[in-house]
Amino acid sequence: MIYLYWTLIIILFILSFIGVFVPIIPAVLLLWGGFLLYHFMIDTESLSVIFWVTSLVLTGVLFIADFWTNRYYVKKYGGSKKSEWGAIVGIIIGTFLFPPFSIIILPLLFVFLVELTERKTVKEATLAMYGAFLGFLSGVFAKVFIQLMMIIFFIIQIIF
Repeated sequence: MIYLYWTLIIILFILSFIGVFVPIIPAVLLLWGGFLLYHFMIDTESLSVIFWVTSLVLTGVLFIADFWTNRYYVKKYGGSKKSEWGAIVGIIIGTFLFPPFSIIILPLLFVFLVELTERKTVKEATLAMYGAFLGFLSGVFAKVFIQLMMIIFFIIQIIF
């Protein structure tokens, strides 16, 4: 039975990384699912209070980093508040059309179109779109890095 639990934990961890790119998959919740599965089904004593508090803090950092990087880069490259929302709508719609390509392309297209409707030039709209792309890449990098830190800390906790 322990092999089944470990298999499920590994699957949850893998799905959490897929969730970084596919927003409808709750990446960090899957990671937590793996932690909780280990804690309740394999060993209730290996994971310390420090682990749980650190994981909770890193989860908060993950959400803040993702939100902040997108806003920062869209704003830095001249994007409006409406284009930030356009990117969010593009991600949601892109999730259901032709993932993974539409998840990247639609938010950029929506930012570009929103900026044009805000009477910006094509150059300004393109810059805002570039900012949205940098925000997406930075958010992905931050989420992958933080999730890796959480998994490494999990492994350290169960080994030592």
